Amino acid sequence: MIRVLFVSQRTEKIKNFEDLFKKLRYDYVSFSDAAMIYDYLSAAPCEIIIFDMMSMDIDFKSVLKKVKSFIDNSALILLINKDFSDKELIKNSNAFIDDEMNEELISGVISMNVRMHSALEKLSNTNRDLADSNYRLNALYSTSSQFAGSLDKEKLINYMLEGMDKALSYSLTSTLSFCHGDEPVLLINSLYDLSDELVDAIKLRIILHYKSLFEARELPAEISVDTLKVRKTVKYPANRFNFTLFQFDNMFSPIALGDNFFGCVEIFKETPFTTENATCFQTIAQQVSLPLKSATLYQELKETNLKLARLERLKSEFISIVSHELRTPLTSIKNSLDIMLSGKCGEITPAYDKFLTMAKRNSQRLSGIINDLLDLSKIEAGKMDYHFKNMNVNEVIEDVKSTLSVLIKEKGLALVTDEADNLPEIYADSQRLEQVLTNLVSNAVKFTPEGKTITIKSELVNTSDLKYPENFSSVMEKLKGNYVLVSVRDEGIGIASENLLHVFDKFAQIENSLSRKVGGSGLGLPIAKQLIEAHNGAIWCESEIDKGSIFYFAVPSI
Repeated sequence: MIRVLFVSQRTEKIKNFEDLFKKLRYDYVSFSDAAMIYDYLSAAPCEIIIFDMMSMDIDFKSVLKKVKSFIDNSALILLINKDFSDKELIKNSNAFIDDEMNEELISGVISMNVRMHSALEKLSNTNRDLADSNYRLNALYSTSSQFAGSLDKEKLINYMLEGMDKALSYSLTSTLSFCHGDEPVLLINSLYDLSDELVDAIKLRIILHYKSLFEARELPAEISVDTLKVRKTVKYPANRFNFTLFQFDNMFSPIALGDNFFGCVEIFKETPFTTENATCFQTIAQQVSLPLKSATLYQELKETNLKLARLERLKSEFISIVSHELRTPLTSIKNSLDIMLSGKCGEITPAYDKFLTMAKRNSQRLSGIINDLLDLSKIEAGKMDYHFKNMNVNEVIEDVKSTLSVLIKEKGLALVTDEADNLPEIYADSQRLEQVLTNLVSNAVKFTPEGKTITIKSELVNTSDLKYPENFSSVMEKLKGNYVLVSVRDEGIGIASENLLHVFDKFAQIENSLSRKVGGSGLGLPIAKQLIEAHNGAIWCESEIDKGSIFYFAVPSI
């Protein structure tokens, strides 16, 4: 509800305004004592403050100066008569009401200032949210860069905790780490010191969290309060937490990727976490799992040259992706927003438009990569949401065609569809199939030279009639019966036969100059594979160098 404060000594005018604001359904209060005004504003800021300049016993200059320290975007309105001429008060006010104005005009002035206050609040909140988001993005970028530059598991866990501190300013983190030597270690990073009893309570809490993650499955290691080693880092040892710590807001997450378990982390903060805080926390905890997995592979596979070469390639690809696909967009976003927020461009001039457009384009690019990472994490954790229903796959083809038509036209390509009539329905999630098909067509656009054609085809097939490269025999032999088949044919650079299976590997990009030029996260096809497998289907491809590729996916018909 809109709150109005009326500063006046005139009883009749106080009553008149009270009647008016009751009609407007505003929360109304009136004071003449300066101390009461300050006490009220410190507890309940008002959108509208009206000063009655005909109240001669009030020192309005000192009151207004003090009031400004309590308010932010409140509208200051002076109730004046025709003889009023104080320039200092006029300068520090937002609007004026003549003592002889009727209720309709007064209501109009108040309503206009209420709208102005609302607009200023919205702008202030937007700027604050933008600053917070930019800060978190920079913290995520900095943490991701550190992840990409190390294969030391202890350092990666420390980078994770440093990133959470930068982005979330926690009170305490409790991290059960399987990355510090041969035994699990509890890492406690705290603002203040902890008693031995509180440390034992934190140990018991993290052990219970750890055991709940595995339920009936075998634990990676047996842990007890007596045997669990603790490494404690305290920022301000002069102060000490007590058991009220457990009343703080908290979040918990495993540090894992697929079957690889690296530990778990719980974070405490005295003030409540926001939704954005939760997303940032989960993102950092999930991001560290990828380099931790690479570090584990490096340690396990370095005994043989072949496996070592594979690990080095994964490491190089990961570093390249993070540095190229994240650093460049984030730098552009930061520079553009800095220029915009500095006010150097003034109104929306061509210069402002240029930088805003640049920020939008690069933030969308970064969002796509992060979404791929999060999608893959959800799929591997079994947390991807699906909404299955009976549907016709041609609807998906038409949606993708409409969505990508502008991109295809800009690349100077032609898109042709060959959709079979009277296709049986499939039981599928249309959004996920659209994600798969969009990825396949987008890849075709990336690797197809200008002037060539991309063809999308749908048809009903029996698996006994399917032909496919021998590389995919183990996948295709599982299919039985009738399937709706969708294919995307391009006239691009093609893929060597020995690399066909690798295109569905995480972070894989087949080595050639064009693939390096177009870039990408290397997660699109692995995600597509997981999504199609969730539909009890299969995805595969066939290709020849310099003659193009055909990517297929098949989903059971009803």
